[in-house]
This record gives sequence, structure tokens and C-alpha cells, in this order.
Amino acid sequence: MKPDTLSEFGIAPDPDDERLAKAVTGIDQDGAPSVSHVVYERPLTIFLNGQEIVTVMTIGDHPDWLAIGYLLNQGMLKPDDEIIGVDHDDDLGVVVVRTARKTDYEQKLKKKIRTSGCAQGTVFGDMMETFETIELARDSTIRTSWLYALTRKINQRPSLYLKAGAIHGCVLCKQDRPLAYVEDVGRHNAVDKIAGWMFVNKIVPDDKIFYTTGRLTSEMIIKCVGMRIPILVSRSGFTAWGVDLARQAGLTLIGRARGKRFQALSGLDRIVFDADASSVAEEKSEHRRKGALED
Repeated sequence: MKPDTLSEFGIAPDPDDERLAKAVTGIDQDGAPSVSHVVYERPLTIFLNGQEIVTVMTIGDHPDWLAIGYLLNQGMLKPDDEIIGVDHDDDLGVVVVRTARKTDYEQKLKKKIRTSGCAQGTVFGDMMETFETIELARDSTIRTSWLYALTRKINQRPSLYLKAGAIHGCVLCKQDRPLAYVEDVGRHNAVDKIAGWMFVNKIVPDDKIFYTTGRLTSEMIIKCVGMRIPILVSRSGFTAWGVDLARQAGLTLIGRARGKRFQALSGLDRIVFDADASSVAEEKSEHRRKGALED
């Protein structure tokens, strides 16, 4: 698949998929009967060849992308690795990624840093050494007209985020086009799914924009830089270490992107102000409420 042939929302959430969420009855603040949609959490154990790597909690869709992306973002898969098979057993909750290259990460698994990511988020200690050597594309840009168009399209797209909450969404974009939109209970899982999808489809990262509903933490910055995507946008806020890392890497970091509003704290030279913010509508109230709950 060539990047130029990708269509808007070629990959998108299915909020009506009964495998991902269910309706649960209860009562509301007035004691009246109510129905809430809640997302599933399922354990998924990832193997690389014959070695167990990690167990993550996930909603259960796209286990192949999640496993491949996780291994890529942990540096266990290399960009030039040949994947000769991905086996998934839904009943056992296991996915095995098989490569032509022999792997052994027993020692690496003993050296890891717990991060602020939900569920099983981890970043292995030596990832920072790789982080410091990565150079992001300097000629990439994000126009404010693209940013406003992207946030509008993503907010209007049916999703589990809007239907049930308690979930994070990540969207890979090019200019003003959302290309792939995935969700999961952990924001790091959603990032990994995008990374796996890009690897499988050989997507070039240099001209892409990464959008997330989650906070801009150190983990988000490390993973985005590791994926070589030069622009990261979120509807949520920042952490201090996340901002420091973004500035170190030259990553364009835009947060609190809601309606006409946003804040940029790093990589400001990539932003092209070509839209009149006064002509952009404020975000609808249901999106503001959901975003406040998920921050």
C-alpha cells in the first residue's frame, strides 16, 4: 500500500462491535434507571518467536498490529526485520510474532522503567540511547487549517471514545486527512496499533501527523519520536518531562487542541498559521465533557 493511495479513515473504530463494548444497566444521579456502555478489557500475552515478552490489557481488536507495534516501540523488532508469521489465539489470549531473525531479549527484559502509561506501559531503559540519535524531518509542516479540519473530523467520527469513554484514541494523519483511527483502554496500546499498522503497510512517517486523545507524557513523546513522526497533537495536556523530551528531539508538540484553541510548546517552526481562528466553531459540549473526563 502506497502512502499516496491512503484514504480518509481507511481504518476507523466500530462502536457497534459487540466484542468491544456492552450495555450495562444501573441508575443515575436521580435514582432513575440508566444504561451505560462499557468497554471490555482482555489480557493479551505477546510472544516474540518462542519468548514471552509482556501481557497487556486491551479491548481485543487488531492484536497483530498491537503486538508488532509494541515490539517495534520497545526496540525488539527492527525496521528491516522480516516478519514470517503472526499467530493469534483468541481463546488463549496469545499472539506470537515470528521473525526470520533469531531473537533473545532475556537480559533486556530485566532492565525496564515503569512509566505513567495506563495498564502495562513500560519503556526499556536503553530506549533513551536510541531516542537521542533520532533526527525528525525538518521540512514537515502543520497548517492551522489542517489542525482545525482534523479535530473536527475526528470529533465527529463515531467511536467508542464518544459512546463509552474510558478509552483512548490515536489517529495517523496526513495534512488534513485522518488515515487510520484506532482505540484502546491504554493510550500506549493505541499508539502501538498505529505503529504496527504502519510497519505492515510500509507507511512513510516523515510527512505524517499523530493525533491522540491522551495526555502528552514522556512515553507518548518517546514512542512518537521512535516512530519518526515529527508532529504530535493531543486534545489533552502536557507533562513537564514530555515537553522537555519533545524539545530535545525537535518534535512539534501541540496540546489542548479543542475547537479553535490549542497550545504549542515545542517545534514551533513547523506551524503555519493560515486559518482565521475567529471563523472556527467552538467544540460541542459533549466533546468537552468527554475530554475533561479523560484528561
